[in-house]
Amino acid sequence: MLDAFADAERHSDRGAGIARRTGRLYMLSQLLLSKAYAHFLTCRITTALELADEAAAIARALGSGELLGFTLAVRALVLQQARPPGDPAVLAAAEEAAAAVEGTGRSWWSTLSRSLLAFAALGAGDPHRARDVLLDAGGGKDLPLLQPSLRPEYLELLVASALAVGEVEEAEHWAERALKEAERLGPATRRAAALRALGQVEAGSGHQAEAARAFAEAARESARAGATLREAQSLLLGAPLMKAGGDGARATGMWRRGRRLAEQGGALLLVALVDRTGPAVHGHGDATGPAEVPAGKLSLLTAREREIAHLVAEGLTNQAVASRLCLSPRTVESHVARVYRKTGVPSRAALATLLARHAGTARKAPPLP
Repeated sequence: MLDAFADAERHSDRGAGIARRTGRLYMLSQLLLSKAYAHFLTCRITTALELADEAAAIARALGSGELLGFTLAVRALVLQQARPPGDPAVLAAAEEAAAAVEGTGRSWWSTLSRSLLAFAALGAGDPHRARDVLLDAGGGKDLPLLQPSLRPEYLELLVASALAVGEVEEAEHWAERALKEAERLGPATRRAAALRALGQVEAGSGHQAEAARAFAEAARESARAGATLREAQSLLLGAPLMKAGGDGARATGMWRRGRRLAEQGGALLLVALVDRTGPAVHGHGDATGPAEVPAGKLSLLTAREREIAHLVAEGLTNQAVASRLCLSPRTVESHVARVYRKTGVPSRAALATLLARHAGTARKAPPLP
């Protein structure tokens, strides 16, 4: 919460080592989740999901409703970035997390588990539900039950929900509060969330130049903190507004950096934002727009290689793929190496991006005669 992500990961690793040696699985699950959240914020989505999956498997085995709900809720947050927009698995995962804490009261764990469902609801295109879920989990409009250090992010979501249903005055109220909360808290990521909230309000009011400045500042604050995921998000949201405000060169620079960070980190939700904002930044048909998916390279894969590629892109480890397909880990490793060689991608995150883009292109293609 203090933006010291490297320290958080180091402490998580030390604690996880002790927990494994001493058999303290309850603590191991929490420590793995802490590391997963650090990877999430620094845009290492593939490894974040692997860590969250391991934490969830331990929590399920222990059978604690609060621990399981908390673990599944954070996993759903990571999963949302690992999947394309609207993937039903994200909402299902968040709903399972909320269901796991039913009847456990209003503890910190259960409140967090319920509140994170709002992000999945908004991602599923239901802003009314997102708002209602968050206000209910937070204990009303003052949000007294929500963790103070996370309130700017929650308020950013309330701004987006309000604007989605045309409640501009309500959005302005939430954005103003986000700025006040962030100022009181201090960390750069909190201020970045408030600035994104402000940027949304300015954009909704037609103030494109002011909105662009807010998102650009949010990107700088995120970069200063090392929160790469939020930097990419801020850049991609701000780039079209910067272009509309007349600064095409800066818009292109913002978009290109946002694209690189999103693709390298395996953040497929942001990769979709890359593709959506590209035409507004570059214009239709511009060669500097989103790269075409090299579908020809995917056609070089055998049926088995394609099957393994999709499982790897979903975040499964080689061991998990081997178990799923009844193969040896060494065989899976060989297939993955061939997939990398044939497609020209250097990592699991890049492979996930390639497959997501190819799927998107296939959906947009006209039907065959």
